[in-house]
Amino acid sequence: MNTKNLVALALLVGIGAVLHAVAPPILFGMKPDMMLTMMFLGIILFPEIKNVMLLAIVTGGISALTTSFPGGQIPNIVDKPVTALIFFGLFLALGKFRTSIVSVGVLTAVGTLVSGTVFLGSALLIVGLPGPFLALFAGVVLPATAVNTIAMVVLYPIAQTVVRRTGFTSTTVISK
Repeated sequence: MNTKNLVALALLVGIGAVLHAVAPPILFGMKPDMMLTMMFLGIILFPEIKNVMLLAIVTGGISALTTSFPGGQIPNIVDKPVTALIFFGLFLALGKFRTSIVSVGVLTAVGTLVSGTVFLGSALLIVGLPGPFLALFAGVVLPATAVNTIAMVVLYPIAQTVVRRTGFTSTTVISK
């Protein structure tokens, strides 16, 4: 793992942590998880399993520390690795289409839906939910899906340009 890539991943996680910490809760203490967008961006820019696992573990830990969801620490730690691996698998399955803005947007939407489902499902089993599953899904996960998808559609081309101009070793970004 190259030091420049680690620094870039750390910056993405740091930005995600700030966004996660300052986002206000929407419903029953649950808030949109902007760390997901940064985790997904890191996976897209640096698509290696060691990067994916590092991002998943660190993102899960920081999400657990900054959650406002009652008892949301363990569900965050469960959610991020599961979501990261599913996202990475789908990303790899897209082959040559994975760097298109449409693919990145769709992957972000699907990844956010997976994350919300895994988080709520694990919270339901581990600590219980402060409200009905469907209400939390409709009131928080669906809006978060829209926000994360829009954010990714805006951020991905910018990140792609920055990575290309700075000479990072991401083969996904460079192979346009």
